[in-house]
Amino acid sequence: MSIRLKTIIGIACIEALLLLLLVSMTLNYLRTTNYDALTKRASTTVTLFATTTKDAVLSYDLASLDAFVREVLKNPDLVYARVLGPDHNVVAQGGDPTVLARPFIADHSVETTTDGVFDTAAEIREGGQVYGQVEIGLDISSMNAIFVEAERRSELIAVLEMGLVALFSFLLGSYLTKQLKVLHSAAKTISDGGLDLHVPVKGHDEIADVAGAFNTMVDNLRETSASRDRFENDLKELNRSLEQRVLRRTEELRKKNSELEQATREIKEAHAKLLHSEKMASIGVLAAGVAHEINNPIAFIMSNLQSLKQYTQSYRSVIQAYEEGATLTSLEDREAQQEKIQKLYEEYDLEFINEDLDDLLSDSIEGAKRVRDIVKGLRAFSHIDTVSTRSQCDLNECIQTTLKVVNNELKYHCEIRTELNELPLIYCCPGQINQVLLNLFLNAGQAIKDKGCVTVRSAQKDNMLTIEVEDTGTGIAAEKIEKIFDPFYTTKPVGKGTGLGLAISYGIIHEHGGELNVTSEPGKGSCFTISLPLVTDQAVAE
Repeated sequence: MSIRLKTIIGIACIEALLLLLLVSMTLNYLRTTNYDALTKRASTTVTLFATTTKDAVLSYDLASLDAFVREVLKNPDLVYARVLGPDHNVVAQGGDPTVLARPFIADHSVETTTDGVFDTAAEIREGGQVYGQVEIGLDISSMNAIFVEAERRSELIAVLEMGLVALFSFLLGSYLTKQLKVLHSAAKTISDGGLDLHVPVKGHDEIADVAGAFNTMVDNLRETSASRDRFENDLKELNRSLEQRVLRRTEELRKKNSELEQATREIKEAHAKLLHSEKMASIGVLAAGVAHEINNPIAFIMSNLQSLKQYTQSYRSVIQAYEEGATLTSLEDREAQQEKIQKLYEEYDLEFINEDLDDLLSDSIEGAKRVRDIVKGLRAFSHIDTVSTRSQCDLNECIQTTLKVVNNELKYHCEIRTELNELPLIYCCPGQINQVLLNLFLNAGQAIKDKGCVTVRSAQKDNMLTIEVEDTGTGIAAEKIEKIFDPFYTTKPVGKGTGLGLAISYGIIHEHGGELNVTSEPGKGSCFTISLPLVTDQAVAE
């Protein structure tokens, strides 16, 4: 499944769940608010009507009662009004004849009203004695029509928003995959030897930063290649001039000189291939680690989304049962439907679902944050500059970033301990320092065969900042310690190392004016110490 499809599906599922919750809560709030308002209005109207007609009922003034009935019927949505005497005989009434012909049954709530008219009544009392009763009916069909229209519009808005979200996800996924394909094609072109290319940089996002760094790398490679060609041309020109001055030299000397040039080219090519191999090995470690680290949070996010999907189906079943119950007119049918709803509530364990929703969403958000931190660390580590431009850097941040990247290579058989003291900012090349730390962490992990511990310390000693990487591995024999920084020297089995990692690291630290030292005891482990001068001025650093 492509990144684009994963993005669309993931965002669509989350958006659908949130829209469902929002729409259901909004409609429920709308119904509750309007029903409560209608109930209060009906209670107020019938109470006022009873108070107004009390004197007319006590005096049996039928003309006044008819006038009161006509006056109260002027209220909007009032279907009928009726006044009963002490013997429950009708003394005055008005309104819809069809509704007046039905027997009066008072409604206790708007939700249970099935005939479209909310019926309510109030007694006419005087001195604690009942002298009659007033009855009114309010039309709720217009209100129900509003609710139906609100549901229809909510569904339309939800569909529209889902479409827009899907379109945005599609465009975002297309943009990312397109940019990644461009970088992949450019990397393949470089691996084939083509350096005359430029990756287009569009926008100001992380993809644009990566493309810019990629172009910088290509420019540096091109400049290095051009410089090498110039040196080779100068050398050839010098050789030709020397040949003109030493025409009397023998053919054997020219042959040896030619062989020497060929050997020099072969050595340069071999050295370049080994450097490339070391760089590719580091990139391979990064890719494998990041892939594994991202798969874990993505896995439980997908699991949570599956659970949320099941919960949504349960909610839909219960809501459908409620909607079916709302259409029933028979009291027995409504009671049977209510029992069915209760069984569904218990069957789906909605109480547990309500409690579990927050945990599922919280875990998913935490997993997404973990993915974000891993990608952020990889992005920071990807700026391994080969240029001499330096910037302010926190060495502790370099340590933490590199540990995140190499975590997958160490965590299964190494306990990682950090003893980091607060350090001042210094000017250096953070990407190159990350490269050195990556090499030391990988070497420490490879030195531990079964289980062990890797301890990383940082401290300030006068005007020097130190980083120690100590392991409990196999250690290094005394006769080999003096050789470990030599190019192409390695104690690893064939195929496990190029012998360039520590040599490159040694060169990087010396370019920063520092030192890289090692102490080791066979069978107990090794400790590599990086010492860097505290440089707080950029001009001095450059």
